[in-house]
Amino acid sequence: MDVVLIGAGRVATHLGMALTEAGHRIVCVYSRTMASASALAARTGSAATDDVRQVPLSADVFVVAVKDAVLESLAAQLAKGREEQVFLHTAGSMPMAVFQGLVQHYGVFYPMQTFSKERQVDFAEIPVFIEGSDDDALHCARTLAESISRRVIPMSSDERKYLHLAAVFACNFTNHCYALASDILREHGLPFDVMLPLIDETTRKVHDFEPSQVQTGPAVRYDENVISMQAAMLAGRPLVQDIYERMSQSIHQKTIEQQ
Repeated sequence: MDVVLIGAGRVATHLGMALTEAGHRIVCVYSRTMASASALAARTGSAATDDVRQVPLSADVFVVAVKDAVLESLAAQLAKGREEQVFLHTAGSMPMAVFQGLVQHYGVFYPMQTFSKERQVDFAEIPVFIEGSDDDALHCARTLAESISRRVIPMSSDERKYLHLAAVFACNFTNHCYALASDILREHGLPFDVMLPLIDETTRKVHDFEPSQVQTGPAVRYDENVISMQAAMLAGRPLVQDIYERMSQSIHQKTIEQQ
């Protein structure tokens, strides 16, 4: 398929490379900065532009992989003269209807993964959630998704909102906890890498068990002596102290609910 890629950030970069490797042709990369557009265009053998007016008027599909905050305004600009084209966005938290009234065929292509430009990912292992306003859009989204992923799942915008919310807890909040742990260790001259075996084993467990079934730590039994002592150690960081106390309460409440 001929693909116009709107965006050159982390999602667009990984997606562009995966689509190219799958045999699709990226005909143009648009980004608000020419440097970013050119960098991805060079890797996908395509043209680059930082001017919406220079984006091709037709392609098999326009894939919009930009920040949520600019998706609506950019979609309105891109739609002009391309009303009969297929548009797909890659945002987990934005509804398909962001394109409604702008173009005839539109949908969602949401690869649920955390992306960094410095790390390669195996797109075949990434679940891709798709949605289409009509048969043409859904067929286009499915064709693209099945060419790079082994797990393609149709999902409505309303369902995807909760999927994205769960992903924030599972990924973003969990990573923030790693960052807080790293801060505590660094402040006391201790290396973060001693945490890695613990992190890896915790992650492995949730492949085989419900997360709540393998919860450990003082909050499970609500060991007030340990919890009070550790909370006091965070007195100099009141926000982190509040997170610690609320997380402990949440873990204990969840434990009670499971009994």
